[in-house]
Amino acid sequence: MKQKFDIITSSCIPLPLENVDTDQIIPARFLKATDKEGFGDNLFRDWRYDKDGNPNPDFVLNDPSYSGVILVAGKNFGSGSSREHAAWAIAGYGFRVVISSFFADIHKNNELNNFVLPVVVSEDFLQELFRTIEKDHQSKVEVDLPNQTVTNLATGRSEHFEINGYKKHCLMNGLDDVDFLVRNLDKVEEYERKRANEC
Repeated sequence: MKQKFDIITSSCIPLPLENVDTDQIIPARFLKATDKEGFGDNLFRDWRYDKDGNPNPDFVLNDPSYSGVILVAGKNFGSGSSREHAAWAIAGYGFRVVISSFFADIHKNNELNNFVLPVVVSEDFLQELFRTIEKDHQSKVEVDLPNQTVTNLATGRSEHFEINGYKKHCLMNGLDDVDFLVRNLDKVEEYERKRANEC
């Protein structure tokens, strides 16, 4: 799942539903596993499949006319339980970016910790994206992490998005929190030496 981020250009999968909570992203019955592997298979499980395990042809992930590594979701994405498994499922499915007008804070951080970039845009821009994707299922969006911009390539409209500077550095360098600490171990040890001498 660790992949460096730079500029991602992709078609999108639209999920124009508001208040999608983590139980809808990954149902509770799948939370017993402690390994991240395989969670993508059960992303949106109860929407993707019927009770007999057959694919629901009306659900967007089962529609072959849509593809891409960007999920465009309605407002208040990832609300509810703080389960990190929801971010595991999104990353495991292959999404690298989720665009919405609002994310639940804990879920947003869980995505960042799992190398999925949550991009917050205005509601107006989000609705434009939905309209563009509906008109042309293969229309593309460019997400430029270095410049913190997201662009609807069909219309040329672009918006700036915010991201924590530390998380931006980690994503651009393919580092998780442990990797970052290891890379800066000499600075940690130097700090500890100085603190010991001051005491």
